[in-house]
Formats: sequence, C-alpha cells, structure tokens
Amino acid sequence: MSRPMLLAFLLMILIITSQFEWKQQLVNELEASPSISQKQLHISNREEAVKEKIILSQEKNIQRLNDLLRSLREQLLQCRSNDETINGTATPLTENINEFERQQILQD
Repeated sequence: MSRPMLLAFLLMILIITSQFEWKQQLVNELEASPSISQKQLHISNREEAVKEKIILSQEKNIQRLNDLLRSLREQLLQCRSNDETINGTATPLTENINEFERQQILQD
C-alpha cells in the first residue's frame, strides 16, 4: 500500500507543480498582452494619422486640379469666342487670298 500511496503522492505533486507553471505562463502572457495591445494601438493611431495626411493631400490635389480645369475651360471659351470673331471677319480675306492664288496660277 505504501507504493501506490507514494505514486499517488508523486502524481499529486506533479499535477500541482505543472498547474503553477501553467498559471505562471498565463500570467506572463496576460502581462505581455497589454503592452502588445498598447503597441498595436499606438501603431494603429500612427497608421490613421498617415491615412488622414494622405487623404488631405489628395483633397488638395483634387482642388488644384479642379482649379486648373476651371481655368482651362475659361481659356477654351475665350479661344472659341476669339475664333468666332476671327472667322467672322476672316472669311472674306480667305476668299480674297484664294482668288489671288488662282489668278497667279493662271498667269503662270
């Protein structure tokens, strides 16, 4: 009987010590978790800040492109109005030039 009692006692000691080791590992992991989560939170905050800066930069670029587009549209309208003005007065001149060229060809 002493042999089975000794085995049972050793088994109990083994179980108790292994539980202490497991608890110690769990405590270490739990202690490490907040620092890891704090680091992840800090990294996440930095990523968000970078994303916000990128978005602001893109918004500035979009605004600048819209301004350029507006300027180009205004220039196009000015060119069209100038072209219409020139074409309105230039048509008779073009006809005169064409007639003059025909006369020179006929003379040659």
